[in-house]
Amino acid sequence: MTALAPTLEAYFTQRLIGQRQASPNTVAAYRDAWRLLLGYAAHHVGKQPHQLDIADLDATVIGEFLQHLESQRRNSVRTRNARLAAIRSFFAFAALRHPEHAELIARVLAIPSKRCERAMVTYLDDDEADALADSPSTDTWTGRRDHAMLILALQTGLRVSELVGLRNHDIELRTGACVRCWGKGRKQRATPLRAETVKVLRPWMKERGGHPQDPLFPTSRGTPLSRDAVAALVAKHTATAAGHHKPLVDKKVTPHVLRHTCAMRLLRGGVDRAVLALWLGHEQVQTTDIYTHADLTVKQQALARTTPPNVRPGRYRPPDRLLAFLQQL
Repeated sequence: MTALAPTLEAYFTQRLIGQRQASPNTVAAYRDAWRLLLGYAAHHVGKQPHQLDIADLDATVIGEFLQHLESQRRNSVRTRNARLAAIRSFFAFAALRHPEHAELIARVLAIPSKRCERAMVTYLDDDEADALADSPSTDTWTGRRDHAMLILALQTGLRVSELVGLRNHDIELRTGACVRCWGKGRKQRATPLRAETVKVLRPWMKERGGHPQDPLFPTSRGTPLSRDAVAALVAKHTATAAGHHKPLVDKKVTPHVLRHTCAMRLLRGGVDRAVLALWLGHEQVQTTDIYTHADLTVKQQALARTTPPNVRPGRYRPPDRLLAFLQQL
């Protein structure tokens, strides 16, 4: 057996799970990155995955693999960078165990992440959010489940992984109504619930029944919904809502858009950035800047404050046709 296989096994069991106590989502993401890399390298080197050695995964092979992700698999730059992070993490671990490959490992660790465009966040206005929440048919069990799930997601801004991980005992509907969840970075947080949300969740939980440890939003077989299933449900109900609310036709709505919608509602309601970060479970307050950047209302208010006194608000217009031409270039 080569050095790669036992080192990779030790990396996942000892470093990632044992020492770092990485979340199941992180372990799964790193696992998938390595499954793709080993499959790619085995095909191009002409060996079985268990026969590959560390020397077979040099910077050239990994660079070609990253290009393959973008050109053949159509992965985004963000996904490409995430795969690279998983590869770097392993090679940093391998450097301590295999100093004989120090030069190769240094070259791999030097592979840079790609810069990517940062588009403004997509979110729903109040009418669009209401149309989406009302789209599931409450005449069916799945429709009532989806209605309750959408209402909860729009009000709390839970991540989709947090949403599918909810259990019956995570919901408190009595005095001090709230939902408790384990978020990113294994941090637990509690989010208060509005009276309107409680009014929707109470009959759903009574109908749902089950034990405290059972999933709050199960499939018809009683198992938790997957993240892909929630994304499919959101897309389905968005298409339904777009039939009678045309602005939704041009929007791609994902579970994360519901999280952005909650954040924008809080921001426009005057919630402080620090409180917004706590509400969403962000590690740093600066992460909430993406919502300030996306809110044109805040920028318009800032522009209004810069208008000199006794001067009519307006935009600058070039006084000369030549200047106007240059301005348009």
